[in-house]
Amino acid sequence: MYSAMPYAISQVIIEMPYIFIQAATYGLIVYAMIGFEWTAAKFFWYLFFMYFTLLYFTFYGMMAVAVTPNYHIASIVSAAFYGIWNLFSGFIIPRPSMPVWWQWYYWACPVAWTLYGLLVSQFGDIKTPLEDGDFVGQSVEQYLRSRYGFRHDFLGVVVAVILGFAVLFASIFTVSIKLFNFQRR
Repeated sequence: MYSAMPYAISQVIIEMPYIFIQAATYGLIVYAMIGFEWTAAKFFWYLFFMYFTLLYFTFYGMMAVAVTPNYHIASIVSAAFYGIWNLFSGFIIPRPSMPVWWQWYYWACPVAWTLYGLLVSQFGDIKTPLEDGDFVGQSVEQYLRSRYGFRHDFLGVVVAVILGFAVLFASIFTVSIKLFNFQRR
């Protein structure tokens, strides 16, 4: 009934304000509960990363449904990728502790970039020394750099990559809706 491209593009566009409302509501509640520093810059960085993380996960789900024959297969494929993304996000095993031959997947993992952006935007500029643990005397900024390899001056690249993942997943969804047809006659 509808042309494929306008239909797919409208699905992508209609998700944006809806997800923004979700991210703003969730972001305000969680930001206050965690007790992050209340500065406008840090709050809006947090809101940015939450919005685009929810956006690329939504677009990934739409893409998975568009590239597979039915939603059952899409849920299986998505579950596999979610598990791999969580494993290689750098949360369980920090990137410097990963074997060199697996670090390439860390850089291809969208969740790793979200974690990088959230930690660096909230803690990457703190010069206060740590008072407990194995890293006593190191500033929070130095700890993030030595333990996780996170640098605050890399924040612009992180923003570009997060935007890139959202655009990539939305683009693949749009093209897949146009090119793939799994209907049987």
